Amino acid sequence: MTHPFIKNYAYNTQVKAESDLPKSALPKTRVGILGGGTAGATIAIRLAALGIKTTVFEKKTSLIDGPPMCHLHAGGNLYREIPDQDCIDLLKQCIDILRLYPYSIDVRPTVFAVPTRDDDSPDDLLPRLDKLTNAYKDLIEQDHNNKVLGEPDNYYQLYSHEQMITLSKKEQVTEPKTQDEWMIPVAKHLNLNKVKYPLIVVQEYGWNIFRLSASAQLALAQYEHANVLTSTEVKQVSKVEQSSANNQMPKWKIEYQNNQSNTTQTAEVDYLINACGFQTGIVDDMVGVKPKRMVEFKASYIAHWQGAGGKIPEIIIYGNRGTPEGMAQLTPYPNGFYQIHGMTNSITLFNDGLADTAEQTAQPQLPAKYLNYINNGWDQQVLKARGQKAIDYVAEFVPAFKNANTQNNALFGGQQIPGEDDTLRVADVSLYSHISYARAENVKASSTLIAADEIVAEFIKLGLICTEHDSNNHRKHHQWAYLQNSRNEDISKIAQVLAKERGFPTDMANVNHGI
Repeated sequence: MTHPFIKNYAYNTQVKAESDLPKSALPKTRVGILGGGTAGATIAIRLAALGIKTTVFEKKTSLIDGPPMCHLHAGGNLYREIPDQDCIDLLKQCIDILRLYPYSIDVRPTVFAVPTRDDDSPDDLLPRLDKLTNAYKDLIEQDHNNKVLGEPDNYYQLYSHEQMITLSKKEQVTEPKTQDEWMIPVAKHLNLNKVKYPLIVVQEYGWNIFRLSASAQLALAQYEHANVLTSTEVKQVSKVEQSSANNQMPKWKIEYQNNQSNTTQTAEVDYLINACGFQTGIVDDMVGVKPKRMVEFKASYIAHWQGAGGKIPEIIIYGNRGTPEGMAQLTPYPNGFYQIHGMTNSITLFNDGLADTAEQTAQPQLPAKYLNYINNGWDQQVLKARGQKAIDYVAEFVPAFKNANTQNNALFGGQQIPGEDDTLRVADVSLYSHISYARAENVKASSTLIAADEIVAEFIKLGLICTEHDSNNHRKHHQWAYLQNSRNEDISKIAQVLAKERGFPTDMANVNHGI
């Protein structure tokens, strides 16, 4: 069922959205998508726009309510350890997903700093940044509408110690417009003696999960061919028995139950898509495939701090993941709210929070306490203790942040990692053509539109879509129906409702600067 608040917004635009559909899908094509996270919702938008009858099954009360996100990794600069090509892929994917969900983006730069305690130098990152700048220029040459991260020559900038000292003496401005204006509060609050130079400032923007959820739900509410079943748990999936003589592709029966009903219902689909996030292995077991994967429980924490003096960029302090000196990340939201990561086992990571597959099941088994957190909420004592550790960790580099206050919630969840490499950051989808089954396996949410593209290509190959000629026209030009009919204000109102329902400050549903 569609959230009633969202349904009211979509009602008057639904007919227009449907009238623009290409007539490229066979009328009887039915797809079931298990899981309404970023992957499931994005794939559903892609398929519904093609006229494919698409049903999303999501056990939570709204879509995209999963692991923490805060950052559009437009170049992957957060990760020093991944290959340059992965960074270029992340840049392309982030620009692509930004054009689908523009109202979910907070336009502000990100500051990357190498601490003095670290063995590496900021100069080590400059060749990669130049490659990313050139890749961004190439994307703009291919399509001028890809110019969503500002001027390519300003994709990154460097700041010396002398420049930061000069900026620290300037007055902050209420609405930063230039890079220097954004850097004034950094110069005032960052301990300039604990970092190496130059500081690197990149146009990697904030990504707001509440606004992303609002965008996806509003988009799907406008498509007649999209059916969203929230508060719905899938109990079982099984193959539909068919005569071998007709040489048909396998079909699937989905047994599901709404949380407010004791009755189990069934739906039959021509193609099954597993987008269950960290629980994809549960469906793999039902289907009968046994891939290798890992699952990691992670958390970020919410704090309130009124001492910044205005709007500030995101601040990243590099560190080696999982060590006591892991990366620190301070992500700003409006009105003094912040999301904090500390990539240590006492803050964001957990000593026993990484699990991999066993022989008997495709689903890695997280400890029961983390599943309980995901399903029922955190133990408040543990939450407060870890939240305070996060504040103290950031305060090592931003001393005034020690006055921040913990809040009563966190952004947390399980993250799937396909294969056996826990440093993997770019992945999309696995296809099982012979059984009409696909599994979305996105490590980063920015990969979800690419996963949707691969599934569309699979449908063309299988004859579930008649022709490729006009089926991808809206995709190529990002002519998504809801973008024509919605406004930034619409997304804000829906996002505020979602934030409140999930127990977060409504300020976190807003952005400091929209696209």
